[in-house]
Amino acid sequence: MKKFSYQQANTDHTLFIKHRAGKVTLLIIYVDDMIVIGDDTAKIEELQKCLAFEFEIKDLGSLKYFLGVKVTRSKHGLFLSQRKYVMDLLANTRMLDCKLADTPIVENHKLGVYVDQVLTNKERYQRLVRVFIYLSLTHPDIAYAVSVAIQFMHSPSDDHMAAVMRILSYLKSAPGRGLLFLKNGHLDLEGYTNTDYARNITDRHSTSGYFTFVGGNLVTWCSKKQNVVSRSFAEFEYRWIAQGVCEI
Repeated sequence: MKKFSYQQANTDHTLFIKHRAGKVTLLIIYVDDMIVIGDDTAKIEELQKCLAFEFEIKDLGSLKYFLGVKVTRSKHGLFLSQRKYVMDLLANTRMLDCKLADTPIVENHKLGVYVDQVLTNKERYQRLVRVFIYLSLTHPDIAYAVSVAIQFMHSPSDDHMAAVMRILSYLKSAPGRGLLFLKNGHLDLEGYTNTDYARNITDRHSTSGYFTFVGGNLVTWCSKKQNVVSRSFAEFEYRWIAQGVCEI
């Protein structure tokens, strides 16, 4: 790609970009699957010919499905979802007939590490959490619940497994939920941060989150327990606001 005068992105080394006369062409690759997109039709055709000369490739046409993510197009914009991925997960975990949950995690939960906790199947727990991490690509609504589950990967208990199964029950309530990218007619950049001061019952660390929007569409989000204990609410707020600004 560098030989074709494409620049490798610093934020994602699998993304390559080329600008020409106010237009842009992008290629992103995962192993042997790639997406080529942009508004420079001539450069896209040129890139396809160059790649076909170097490798044996197959053009699958307009993007519809990529790495478990379904892309649905309309006159309004794009909709990304992982419905099939969710349904396959529910089938594999025998949760297709489970009772539905209206939230991915119990409000004001008391999840932590206790001396008398009953341990659960560690391998199964870790496998499910890793799947949820991938599902978070189109489900920002489970980001916080997943960030909590990740904290107990080393020694999960029955209570932690119950929290993971609740995420499955929540996904079952709307397996087709996803991200809608609309043509809003602007490219305004917006960022929001939120904090949960010293709520972790085990180590008193705080949990923070941010959302960023471009053109009214959600593009990045994060929910994470902070690495240090903040000595005041003001310090905690400023620390995460700074993180949100860095993301912008």
